[in-house]
Amino acid sequence: MSLTFPQSFGWVGLGAMGYPMAVQLRLKIPQTSKLCIYDVNEAVLHQFVKDMGDHGPIAIASNAREVAEQSEFIISIVPEGTHVRNVYLEPGVGLLAAEDMSGKIFVDCSTIDPATSIAVGNAVAASTPPSKPVARFYDAPVSGGTAGASKAILTFMVGASPSDPDFPLLKEVFSYMGTSIHALGGPSLGLAAKLSNNYLSGMIALATAEAMNLGMRLGLDPKVLSDCFATSSGGSWVNSTVNPVPGVCPDAVTSKGYEGGFKVQLMKKDILLAMEAAQQVDAKLVLGDAGLSAYSAAAADPRCRDKDSRVIYRWLGGIEPDVDK
Repeated sequence: MSLTFPQSFGWVGLGAMGYPMAVQLRLKIPQTSKLCIYDVNEAVLHQFVKDMGDHGPIAIASNAREVAEQSEFIISIVPEGTHVRNVYLEPGVGLLAAEDMSGKIFVDCSTIDPATSIAVGNAVAASTPPSKPVARFYDAPVSGGTAGASKAILTFMVGASPSDPDFPLLKEVFSYMGTSIHALGGPSLGLAAKLSNNYLSGMIALATAEAMNLGMRLGLDPKVLSDCFATSSGGSWVNSTVNPVPGVCPDAVTSKGYEGGFKVQLMKKDILLAMEAAQQVDAKLVLGDAGLSAYSAAAADPRCRDKDSRVIYRWLGGIEPDVDK
C-alpha cells in the first residue's frame, strides 16, 4: 500500500472547528496541492476562498460526492452523527456516491457515537471492489477548541493502531493542525477516548465552577483561590487555562463574555453520548445524571445558550466580577 503524499485533499464542514483547521491544512500542504471544500453554508465557502486563495488552488464543491471525486485524502468534521451519515451515505450526493473510491483515505474528526462511526467505516471499506485498492476510514476526533484549531495545537485521537500502514501519513497530515497525535488502537477507539475526555472535562469544569462560587461567597478573591487550587489537589487544566470565573484567566473566552469556545449545548451532547456509551458497556457513571441535568438546563437558558460551556458558572448563579476593572 503506497504512502505517497496525496496531491489532492478534500474538506467537508467549515464550522467553528472545521474552518480554522482547514486554514492550517491549506497553509501547510504544498502550494501545488489542491484543496476541494464543501459546506452546507455556501457563504462560508466563498469566504474561505477569499481568505486562503493565495495559498494554493481551492475548488468549491456543490456536494460531498464532488469532494470525494476530486480528492485522495478527505477530512470531515460536522456536528452530529446524523450529519456524518448524510455526508458519507446520502444517495447521489454523499462521499460514497463517488464513482471511483479506490485507495482514498477518509478521516472523520466529528465527535459522534461510536456505532455510527463503525457503520460508516464499514460502508467505506465495502465501497471498492476486491480488484482495486480499498478505501480506508479513520475516526480522529480532536480536542483543544477553536483556539487550539486556530493555533494548530490540537490533540488528535485516532482510531488506528500505531502499526497501521497509514498511520505515518495520518500523523504527518494531522501535524499540520495539531501537536499531539495519539493512535488509540483501532476503529472507533478515537471516539471512545474523545467521549471519555469530554465527560471528564465537563465534570471538572462543573466542579471547578461550583468550588469557585463556594469560595468566593465565603469571601475569597477569585484569582487568589484559583492560584491556590493550581498548587493543590484541586488544580486542573480548566482551573489554570479557562477558569469559569470571568477575569481569572484574562485571555480565555470566560473573560470575554463566554463568546466562542466550546458551546454549552455541545458539551450537553457529548456528555449524553458518553452516558449512552457507558450504558452499552455497563460502565457506571455516578456523576453523569447530575452533570447532564446541569448542562441541559444551561443549554436551554437564554443567558447561556450558544456560549462557551464554562458558562455553567453563570447558570449556577456565580458572582461575575467586572472584568474591565
